[in-house]
Amino acid sequence: MEIRQTQAGSILTRVSGFLQEAGFTHSLTPARNCTYGCLYCYVPTMRIYGGLRPEDWTHWGQFTTLKTNAAGLLARSGHARQIIYCSPLVDPYQPAERERPLMPAILTAFLKRPPAILAIQTRGPLILRDLDLICALAAKTTVRVSFSVTTNRDEVRSRYEPHCEPNSERLHAVKELRQAGIEVYATLAPLLPCDPETLACAALDASHRELIGDPLHVRATKAHGATTREAARKVAARYHEERWFHPQFQAEVVSRIGQVARAAGFAFLTGPKGFGRLARHNH
Repeated sequence: MEIRQTQAGSILTRVSGFLQEAGFTHSLTPARNCTYGCLYCYVPTMRIYGGLRPEDWTHWGQFTTLKTNAAGLLARSGHARQIIYCSPLVDPYQPAERERPLMPAILTAFLKRPPAILAIQTRGPLILRDLDLICALAAKTTVRVSFSVTTNRDEVRSRYEPHCEPNSERLHAVKELRQAGIEVYATLAPLLPCDPETLACAALDASHRELIGDPLHVRATKAHGATTREAARKVAARYHEERWFHPQFQAEVVSRIGQVARAAGFAFLTGPKGFGRLARHNH
């Protein structure tokens, strides 16, 4: 894992498309290229439209470039009306964050100038390191954590996201955040091969909250924009899991998870409507 550094010209970006439809105004991406390197990650397919350079998408996951002045840029701008998603293009708690932390300084900058809403999207239990800062910020403004839980089968996790922590550690992090009073969602996205009912029950038990999720991106249902990397399709073919890329089968899985959620008194929301739960104003 190689960690590089750069000085960014700006750190907050006005959103469009999916995130705008969900209700966000800005995104914050603290690095370029993610050292989790998940095989399905849609970001490399965005190429220059995701702010990447050719070396990023051809060597996805092999290095990251940290925006070391991110906190300084935040400290010089106001965010009172902004609804910020962190991050659509890199996991803010990727493995490199353990070696060279950026998030503590970013959260501290937000403490001084809080946004209207901050949503943190991660799959990294490392977020618990910053729990005190997150709780302090949540006392000043709306903070939500969307924690990605993709499958209940660890052998599947090790195939598609080999550098990610096991499902058990991720669900434990969800519980810890909830018990600390943080509004945390178990986000079943992308839905990797799994036992849908088992995954749904485990996610509900950890979060005690409605579920957010999405199947793997496929062109049959998403004609434009980012899509699942070919590397994930090759793994699926090797293990006879191609049906997880078929829209009809994906719809059946979503339906099965929705039934479990409803039986427990919760909803399972997908697409912009689902992620819109992270951007909504409390009334």
